[in-house]
Amino acid sequence: MADNLQSSPQLVPVFQDIENIIGKDTYDMWLRPAAFEYAGNTLTISLPNQIWGKTIKERYQNIITDAFLKHLGAEITIVYHIAPQEPAPVINSAQDVISASPAGSATSVLPTAVTNPFPSRLNSSYTFDNFIESPSNRFAYKAAEAAATKMGNRENNPLVIYSSPGLGKTHLLHAIGNQILKVNPNARVLYMSGEEFVSEFLECLANKSSESFRKKYRRLDCLLMDDIQFVVGKQHCSSEFFYTFNALFENRKQIVLSSDRTPQQLEWDERLSSRLLSGIIAEVKRPSVETRIAILRQKRDSIHFDIGDDVLSFIAEGVQSNIRELEGSLFRLVAYCSMHGVTPTISIAKELLADILVSENDLSINVNTIKKVVGKRFSIKMEDFNSKRKTQSIAWPRQIAMYLTTELTDLSLPEIGREFNRDHSTVVHARDVVKEKVETDPFFAAEINQLILDIKAVDNK
Repeated sequence: MADNLQSSPQLVPVFQDIENIIGKDTYDMWLRPAAFEYAGNTLTISLPNQIWGKTIKERYQNIITDAFLKHLGAEITIVYHIAPQEPAPVINSAQDVISASPAGSATSVLPTAVTNPFPSRLNSSYTFDNFIESPSNRFAYKAAEAAATKMGNRENNPLVIYSSPGLGKTHLLHAIGNQILKVNPNARVLYMSGEEFVSEFLECLANKSSESFRKKYRRLDCLLMDDIQFVVGKQHCSSEFFYTFNALFENRKQIVLSSDRTPQQLEWDERLSSRLLSGIIAEVKRPSVETRIAILRQKRDSIHFDIGDDVLSFIAEGVQSNIRELEGSLFRLVAYCSMHGVTPTISIAKELLADILVSENDLSINVNTIKKVVGKRFSIKMEDFNSKRKTQSIAWPRQIAMYLTTELTDLSLPEIGREFNRDHSTVVHARDVVKEKVETDPFFAAEINQLILDIKAVDNK
């Protein structure tokens, strides 16, 4: 229950609301890795250490309780469960190994798993296995894999991944760290954002503890820093970052950075800029519609919620900006349908996601395109749409074309009537007949959705 609670259909809107308020990066860092259990209006949050619990309690507890009250009408109590931390025995010799064993024998101690005490701050749900590889991100994906498997090798170091927000940079950074720890659980891997680096450095300056700051970063095996653009322009922070970067680089430690701009556009000082440009620079581009559908399918399967591929295709066509918004749209639809006990349909998705879907009008869909696609599907000629013939083989495709014209264009009913050599009342009848069949026949709805995708594909060429 605890592992899947954030993806539970009943609680998806609660956690989605929390994420929207505190931001995805913050949510991924502090809340997504935590384990939640909810029973009897008590939310138990299981965490690995006291510092983590203190951070959530001080910064986000009120936001969590407000979200539960808003969506479930429940005033909850939050209980923090901190995993016990037992100090490992100091072992200096083989005899110490034997002495440390409760049974006094080496065999009872040696199989014990060793836990890495270093706080990597990684999100274990971001891996290479669940990253959708596609032409838009393939180079970045392969470069990230190489950085993880050949850590610190000159040909992979440093690695800079850049893209617009929400296209998967953070996922790749976490995947690198998780893969490194999978192979070497004792590796010192640290993920953090550029903004956090700046805040921590300034705090250390104020507390006159710069030396401990330097020791922390310069003993790393792998530094994963997200959004390094926040470090640019802050003189002392930029200098400290350069010295940290240089120390790690000279010691053949892996450095992976992400940014919303290319290194050339970041306007670092010449020393650091030349270092970045000497490494691998990989761009993550906006995913194709096929990739967006694959991402939605993966998310659907992970939350075990029944959504047809036709609905996923509709969302993928309409949400084109970034993956974050794409996934958010899916979760919003899941939350709505769960709360109302209805099956997701394109009609519901269209109404619910109207604020973020690409405007149908922006696609400039042409009536003739609709006629051509429908005509090809039903094997009728273009002139049949405007003819007086009323045989079923022609009348039914004509009604479908009129319905699609009402859905995909901003033409008025009289204007649509003129396009089909009919009056507006005929258009109204055709619209209502086809709409009713769409809402009652899922197989026919899927057929209509495919026609819509085909029409958009033609008009987007």
